[in-house]
Amino acid sequence: QVQLVESGGGSVQAGWSLRLSCVVSGYSWSPYCMGWFRQGPGKECEAVAAIDAAGRTIYADSVQGRFTISQDNAKNTLYLQMNSLKPEDTAMYYCAADYAFVPLLAPPSPRDFGYWGQGTQVTVSS
Repeated sequence: QVQLVESGGGSVQAGWSLRLSCVVSGYSWSPYCMGWFRQGPGKECEAVAAIDAAGRTIYADSVQGRFTISQDNAKNTLYLQMNSLKPEDTAMYYCAADYAFVPLLAPPSPRDFGYWGQGTQVTVSS
């Protein structure tokens, strides 16, 4: 059973940076696609960034140029470097993975991912 465990969230001021980590375990082969999603208060879950096995990435327009998704296969870890944080980035951030092909032509839907972590809270104050 694939397990994903996020860490790295916290409370910061606008303009600061955070790096989220997601350790993946319990699998026989690496997921094809992994992503970060977030859900703010009263909002729907939305894709933040995703990366596939070939290293292709895609970002939501709202984070393009500020966030960077990356993975360290040797450490079975997915990262999300978040710079220049804004109050509107406040949300619970989730790591997700799936073995199916996900065409990263646009930020993916949460329905494209079958495995999820428990989330880590990011709060940005102005």
